[in-house]
Amino acid sequence: MHPVVTQRLWNRCFILCILNNLFLFIYYYALLTVLPLYILKELSGSVSQAGLALTLFLISSILTRPFSGLIIERLGKKYALRGTAVLFVLFAFTYLWADQLWVLLGVRFMHGIWFSILTTVTVPVVNDFIPEQRKGEGMGYFVMSTNLAVVLGPLFALTAIQYISFYQLFVLLSFIICLGLIFCFFIPVSSGPKAEIQNTLNQITLQDIFEKNVIPVGMVALFTAISYSSIMSFISVYSETKGLLAATSLFFMIFALSMMIVRPWIGHSYDLRGPNSVVYPSFICFSIGLFLIGCMQSQWIYWLAAVFIGIGYGSLFPIFQTMAIQSVEKQRIGHAVSTFFTLFDLGMAIGSVVMGLLIARIGYEMTYQFCGWMVLGTLLLYRLICHQSRQAFVRD
Repeated sequence: MHPVVTQRLWNRCFILCILNNLFLFIYYYALLTVLPLYILKELSGSVSQAGLALTLFLISSILTRPFSGLIIERLGKKYALRGTAVLFVLFAFTYLWADQLWVLLGVRFMHGIWFSILTTVTVPVVNDFIPEQRKGEGMGYFVMSTNLAVVLGPLFALTAIQYISFYQLFVLLSFIICLGLIFCFFIPVSSGPKAEIQNTLNQITLQDIFEKNVIPVGMVALFTAISYSSIMSFISVYSETKGLLAATSLFFMIFALSMMIVRPWIGHSYDLRGPNSVVYPSFICFSIGLFLIGCMQSQWIYWLAAVFIGIGYGSLFPIFQTMAIQSVEKQRIGHAVSTFFTLFDLGMAIGSVVMGLLIARIGYEMTYQFCGWMVLGTLLLYRLICHQSRQAFVRD
């Protein structure tokens, strides 16, 4: 029996999904921020080993993504959500005993597997509680909970570590992810029809792993992620070379605030006029923000860039995700999400490497200028392969 969806967007189930996602990503980004410090200070590791801990998590996540949709289809959304949530929380507690580098690296690799499945299944689950006429708005608010965690997670972790030990911080983070687990079990998830396990064991086809309808928007998201990786991976180091490291925390706060202010308009415009009404201005804003980063000389330019990037990139990601899930039938949403995130995560991984090589060769300023032009090139790619009416993306 499927959940009954009303026309009211902010229903109880939708709010529970947002809270579950918010606590999941606060935990994720807080841990992402403090692990390098933990490895360097407590485990006497090197910078490259700290990077390896982050890379292993990403690798296992990318390797699992293509199969996440298949797992959700075979288990059903209910058991996929709650089962992977429990496993993710259990592995969160293993950080309390990861006092050797090789143990920590193993935990990171395994944690990435459950993170991949969990973040894939949450999308079709929340989609069940969003009215059809408000998909763009609803998915926008859902993704905004992830974007808020980008600010809240690091802010919490970096503030707490000034007063407590790493062990105590890991205990607090475990408590935070347990709250997310509680919300997860209050969501009335429909299992949905399960495919035959026998057929899956006999033969797994390419269709079981990838959703071809998502590849166009997924490729646009991949190139967008390559450009965005320059912000996530190198903005703090670049700002330090400009003497603006102290302004970086406010950069991300302005980023989040800008995104939140335009989010109601973005979702409404998508639902009313289709994706093109949002995608084109968002790409332009994102490119302006990167160009400003490339020539910044003061904190005011830095913060102005945060406004444009928050409006631009902060709008693009939820729109692409909504386009992905609306390009397939409901029973294929899990496959659509796994395909979309596989391409997006791949773009982030490629971007981190490519941007590092570019910075070493041409410097930070030219690299961010290059990213600005790359975003405009990605806009042309969108024009070529995704420029369609809203109706083209909506399936029954």
